[in-house]
Amino acid sequence: MIHPTTRVLVADLREHVGHTVSICGWVNTLRLQRRMQFVLVRDHTGTAQVTHKRDESELESQLEGLTGESAVRIVGRVVDNPIVKLGGLEIIPESIEIVNRAETPLPIDEHTGLEQRLDWRFLDVRRRPTAQLLFAVQTTLEQGMREYAYGQGCTEMHTPKLMGTASESGAEVFKLGYFDRSAYLAQSPQFFKQMAIAAGIDKVFEIGPVFRAEPSFTSRHATEFTGVDVELAWITDVEDVMVFEEQMLTHAITKVANVHGEAIQEHFGIEVLVPQTPFPRITMAEAQEILHAKGWDPEGGKEDLDPEGERRIAAHIQEQTGHEFVFVTHYPTSMRPFYHMRPADRPDLTLSFDLLWKGLEVTTGAQREHRYDMLLKQAAEDGINTEPLQDYLNSFRFGCPPHGGLGMGLGRMLMVMLGLDSIREATFLFRGPNRLTP
Repeated sequence: MIHPTTRVLVADLREHVGHTVSICGWVNTLRLQRRMQFVLVRDHTGTAQVTHKRDESELESQLEGLTGESAVRIVGRVVDNPIVKLGGLEIIPESIEIVNRAETPLPIDEHTGLEQRLDWRFLDVRRRPTAQLLFAVQTTLEQGMREYAYGQGCTEMHTPKLMGTASESGAEVFKLGYFDRSAYLAQSPQFFKQMAIAAGIDKVFEIGPVFRAEPSFTSRHATEFTGVDVELAWITDVEDVMVFEEQMLTHAITKVANVHGEAIQEHFGIEVLVPQTPFPRITMAEAQEILHAKGWDPEGGKEDLDPEGERRIAAHIQEQTGHEFVFVTHYPTSMRPFYHMRPADRPDLTLSFDLLWKGLEVTTGAQREHRYDMLLKQAAEDGINTEPLQDYLNSFRFGCPPHGGLGMGLGRMLMVMLGLDSIREATFLFRGPNRLTP
């Protein structure tokens, strides 16, 4: 028999019917009637009913003084009661410890809008099983990606988030004081990943923070997010990178479907579909041709796919193939950084790709240019001053192998997977142009 001071999770109470246990959690609901007191106590695994018949005891007074969301530890006997909707069980309390009494009223409820809920994110996550599930799914998704990467012989790296130069363009970076000079928050681990390749580490990946000083107020942008980055040496071409990604995602999504599929269906109304490989591929030129034929007219005549273009091309591919994913490849050089490799016969294009999932861009990747003279040439063509990039460029002067990689937004993956309206809900503590708290 378990010792009554040992905590038992709500999900495991069925194993302890007839025994005295201790449960710890938060007061979810109070129903204090004339003859009976009912308290629903919630932990991260579920909710249990505590049932007490009024008897003018100290226990009655303690239960009467509870408030919603108070943290409590209750010792009591687990009994079968088919009438109870919560698993047909109830707890007859013997003692209660009010660990931390919650103030009243609470600052949010079930009708509170998203922005105010983000102000009180700890309460928001604690009170909503869907939010709790999101972070369980995130953990499993990351675990699946790591499993695949480890299985392919990848080395997990931890690259600096402080940079002495403002990346290749100086745009979209946060500047901060660093002793007697300036530093910048890394907007990508890209250059450091490539240095690892030049260091002889064949395959590298990193899951870590990325910072973008974009004044974007869309549902899919954040100023700080978690990036999943991969770099692979000795590739034949960019196709090797796309194959790695589609296999990694299929492995990770399969794991999510197996572990959380039923819960996601219940709480989010979404069926997690494991994608078939290979994913469809379409060149940027082909995508534009299809979209223009369907009347797509991007604002300002931009070459790049706008969000509407991404949604439309993804819908077209799904209609043609039944697939939720599509790689859009061979972006023009005008849309890509100077270090993306360009085909010898088409110097106006890059060996690059974006991956769309249900119409949202979740990944950008490419084969990198590994030849020092070509990097200098392409940087000059793009009008880039290479002097601040010398540490990066030195990586290619002494025998760097052909390589390529990708960068993926974890929040966007969760947003699409769970059918969320905003990346704000796919992040524990969101950071955007107007939000630096809590």
